[in-house]
Amino acid sequence: MRVGVGWLAEVTDVDRTGTPREVAERVAAVLVRVGLEEEGLSGGDVTGPVVVGRVLSAEPEPQKNGKTIHWCQVDVGEAEPRGIVCGASNFGAGDRVVVSLPGAVLPGGFAIAPRRTYGHVSDGMICSAAELGLGDDGADGIVVLTELLGAAADGVRPGDDAVALLGLDDHVVEVNVTPDRGYALSVRGLGREHAHGRRLDVATAFRDPVADVATAPPGGSRGVVLADDGLDGRPGATRFTTRLVRGVDPARPTPWWLRRRLVQAGVRPVSVVVDVTNYVMLLIGQPLHAYDAARLDGDLVVRRARAGERLVTLDDVDRALDPEDLVIADGTDGARAVGLAGVMGGASTEVTGATRDVVLEAACFDPVSVARTARRHKLPSEASRRFERGVDPALAAAASQLAVDLLVAHAGGEPEEGLVDVGDVVRPAPVRLPLGEAERLVGVAYTAEDVTGALAQVGCSVAPAGADDVVEVTPPTWRPDLLQAADLVEEVARLHGYDAIGSELPRALPGTAGQGGLPPRRRAVRAVTRALVAAGLVEVLSYPFVAPGRADELGLPADDERRHALRLLNPLREEEPLLRTSLLATLPDTLRRNVGRGAEDVALLEVGAVTRPGPHRDVAPPPSPSTARRPTTEEEAAVRAAVPAQPLHLAALLSGRRVPKDWEGAGRAVDARDAVELALLVGEVLGVPLAPVADPDRAPFHPGRCVGLHLPTGDVVGHAGELAPRAVAALGLPARTVGLELDLDALVAALPGPRRAAPVPVVPVVKQDVALVVDADVPAAAVGRALRGGAGAYAEEVRLVDVYEGEQVGEGRRSLAWALRLRARDRTLTTAEASEVREAAVAAAAAATGAVLRGT
Repeated sequence: MRVGVGWLAEVTDVDRTGTPREVAERVAAVLVRVGLEEEGLSGGDVTGPVVVGRVLSAEPEPQKNGKTIHWCQVDVGEAEPRGIVCGASNFGAGDRVVVSLPGAVLPGGFAIAPRRTYGHVSDGMICSAAELGLGDDGADGIVVLTELLGAAADGVRPGDDAVALLGLDDHVVEVNVTPDRGYALSVRGLGREHAHGRRLDVATAFRDPVADVATAPPGGSRGVVLADDGLDGRPGATRFTTRLVRGVDPARPTPWWLRRRLVQAGVRPVSVVVDVTNYVMLLIGQPLHAYDAARLDGDLVVRRARAGERLVTLDDVDRALDPEDLVIADGTDGARAVGLAGVMGGASTEVTGATRDVVLEAACFDPVSVARTARRHKLPSEASRRFERGVDPALAAAASQLAVDLLVAHAGGEPEEGLVDVGDVVRPAPVRLPLGEAERLVGVAYTAEDVTGALAQVGCSVAPAGADDVVEVTPPTWRPDLLQAADLVEEVARLHGYDAIGSELPRALPGTAGQGGLPPRRRAVRAVTRALVAAGLVEVLSYPFVAPGRADELGLPADDERRHALRLLNPLREEEPLLRTSLLATLPDTLRRNVGRGAEDVALLEVGAVTRPGPHRDVAPPPSPSTARRPTTEEEAAVRAAVPAQPLHLAALLSGRRVPKDWEGAGRAVDARDAVELALLVGEVLGVPLAPVADPDRAPFHPGRCVGLHLPTGDVVGHAGELAPRAVAALGLPARTVGLELDLDALVAALPGPRRAAPVPVVPVVKQDVALVVDADVPAAAVGRALRGGAGAYAEEVRLVDVYEGEQVGEGRRSLAWALRLRARDRTLTTAEASEVREAAVAAAAAATGAVLRGT
């Protein structure tokens, strides 16, 4: 929400001491104090001499380049007129204009100084609206004050300060309004909050713009029918008012002060009728809509859209309506839709230059219905933004009267006496509040007077509830977010100041088996990510949304469970409506983006949840228990049952070089073994042994360069290897990209329990080497496991150091050379003991894999 400080000062007491910039900074700080977020300050950046000038003459001078400039003599209140070159042509002799004299600085740091141009010395500049930072003032060229200010320009004289005259020193404060505080999307709401922030009495410091509005009596000729039964028990409209103004002249200019405030708020002036409705909306927060009465047929009907119905909205887009869309219709039985309720009107009843009679609508629509319609049609508007957050249902009649008064004053016309008012003002339900609840939740010793006084400032009525320490609080109509005691406590804390709440660090709770405050899952994630980052990977986060075609790009088989993804009802992007079932479905986008920006050697890591609903499971929407109480055990179980499985996974992708190129050599490109080693590192860090077993049928991996990672129980917890060339090409990744994906939840479930660090060895290691010949199809990992098992507790390290295939070992056979590092914890192994361990290891390998010692 953007508001000029001058406009805000009309509804609340603003401390105006200091420069305009200091005043605006103080206003922003006050609003931040009560929970709003400052987005920035703007405006007020015109400095130096900017004055009113009267054009004495404007002689046209055609130039060789085809352009015509005007050599002007301008009276700026000095002894002699100034000569100024101007390229615009929408002014003439006798017009009063805005002149920036040498020494002035205009928005954007544009400094004014005398300069020679087109054969003259231009001693200043005659300014346009854009050059003054006034936005679109509806004119093309120079600001002519008689056109801009109307009758208010009669009293200005050459030399008068144009900065003060046009409010060029007025700063604009922009704040971000949270979704639960829609009332702050108005000058009225911000004025009340400013009074709260300054700790002022709202009754005296805040001037409600609708306090003295005399609304019209019931009546009116335009009927209204609320024909919507509502969705999920919520009627689409609870109140709908109309007011007729006859004889309006839409061609009249919008007054300058009103246009200026719209521009400051970021709203483009359109016409006097539209500008008035926007002004009232910004002032008090009630959106209005204006219809051309001559283009309406009969009564207005509020209903849901019908099957196959279409509507051309004010942006000239022909829209197919959804049966859930709430529309305004006219004609017999509401046959024709003329607007999307709370979102945007229809082109068929738009106010144009030929409009003479205007119907003003002010209504209160269901926030959920408006939000769904705006998102369904990708049509956010200032009106929908406010209706989504809740509009004060008591404002409709006052808003109509304010708009009628402005239209009559600035567009002529005669208002119809009666106001059509259908529906009721839905008032918030009373809330029971124990007076000690604020201290219990916030930790500050608020007195009963502190609590009741703060709530009264907010606008609540407070009455005894039959017990000494409990009151019944009725929120005001503009606060539909105050639904329970905790909401009221938040208001007490906010008004008394968040700075009054002390800071106290929570104490770490004892964890499992004295391992600290973190649960095993969180500790596992921290340990694994730290180890992988130390190994050279960079942790990233990617959005969990994927396109339907991603499964085909990954090459997943038709029966793969990863093809069964949940579709979101309201995705962030229509192109990506599915929740990922694998981290390797989203991580390639991050890799591709980095490579596209010039990165050559990339190693990425991500830890995140995937969604696995299963191949045949229809996930129903979870039930919505009441927020007024704690859910029952059955309700909690029903919610959990409706949520699909979301296991935590870890994935990595690597491309380019694993060992960088330097002066010693070309480095080494990543290959499948790097992915396997990283997967084994994860198991090592967690203390869960993983066995790599070749797996030729796991997309998106290369059939011959992929392994499944097996737990000792035989369960597969992930895969690692090189991605298949077809998947690499479809995903746009560098050739020979490798990766891995592990189910961290499955690994955590397999944790052996608390581990003690092994003592540092104090005896020397014994080195033994062995070369074993096996069939070519025997996995080296199987041989290694057998060797380690045979060596038993003495095996500190079993590492493959060489692979040989050739005539010396025979066709279909290969030689695997292993380095065995043996160590006893309590003594140095003798030669005989080391040889005995080596022989036991070889025997175990022979029994498990058919290995024989090379050379035997």
